[in-house]
Amino acid sequence: MSERISDGILTGFDFHTDVDVRANFDVRVKEVLNNIGAVIDGKPHAARIILTSLLAEGHVLIEDVPGVGKTVLAKALATSINGTVRRIQFTADLLPSDITGVSVYNPTSSEFEFKHGAVFANVVIGDEINRASPKTQSALLEAMDERQVTVDGRTHQLPRPFTVIATQNPLDMEGTFALPEAQLDRFMVKISLGYPDTAAELEMLRDRNSINPLDQISAVVSADDVRTMIDVARSTHVSPEIEDYCVRIVQATRTDPSFRLGASPRATLQLVRAAKAYASISGRDFVLPDDVRDLVVPVLAHRLIVARHAREAHGSRDAAGSLLEAILTRLAAPTGL
Repeated sequence: MSERISDGILTGFDFHTDVDVRANFDVRVKEVLNNIGAVIDGKPHAARIILTSLLAEGHVLIEDVPGVGKTVLAKALATSINGTVRRIQFTADLLPSDITGVSVYNPTSSEFEFKHGAVFANVVIGDEINRASPKTQSALLEAMDERQVTVDGRTHQLPRPFTVIATQNPLDMEGTFALPEAQLDRFMVKISLGYPDTAAELEMLRDRNSINPLDQISAVVSADDVRTMIDVARSTHVSPEIEDYCVRIVQATRTDPSFRLGASPRATLQLVRAAKAYASISGRDFVLPDDVRDLVVPVLAHRLIVARHAREAHGSRDAAGSLLEAILTRLAAPTGL
């Protein structure tokens, strides 16, 4: 599935297999998005972004004020997958071993046995991740980047698919610790839900007065389905012009004086991977410039450190996003694709 649709014919496909895989992919995408939409009213873009990250084998950070549905969104995606799900409530007394696991001596066998921590699951929900100490937060670094955990010199592989969906409150709230730059860089996307509009909030009042919407949805894809969907998304075609466009955007953050720290090479890789998944969710087997533009802020903004003068000019909370939009405005997107 590496070629475009030309004159209505899918080139690069084995008609009897790949077309069926593509059709099944589209059905599964619709089912998952419908599940999330049934739980989170009026946030279709957030649903697409979180599914994009899953299919790009990335991780999601959801930052917003309490009560807007961060954990509910994470649970909605987790419930949609018939795989293993573990939730970690991050608190000040949480230990790294609670996340990664620990070796315990077994007197019967006279050997140490590894007891798996909460990170050994297909979907790990890290609730209020910035309420734990930086030492505990760092326990996720190896898992998120390499999909493995090393304890007492032994390496243990994590299951596939593996994704971390973490929530956090804004840093100006009491009892929170800033996530280190190394960990922020491991999150493929960062999103905010914001408050619902009037119609969505009224709908919420009517529908959820007596029921929990999470109780009304069930798994619609298996872990095997997700692995297949990941492979489909990965095979999406990216032209050299799109690759060049992504590199130019990232490099612009490194040379713009408004940023003290620009985006890393990891950010470039994740922007392309996310664009491939985003395009596949849209029913295409090739990436368009609009796919990249839609993802630039969610993928890059949390990785950047804005200079003080730029924060004062744009407002500290939205400065990175505003500056990225300015970069997109002045960089020419490829045409004729």
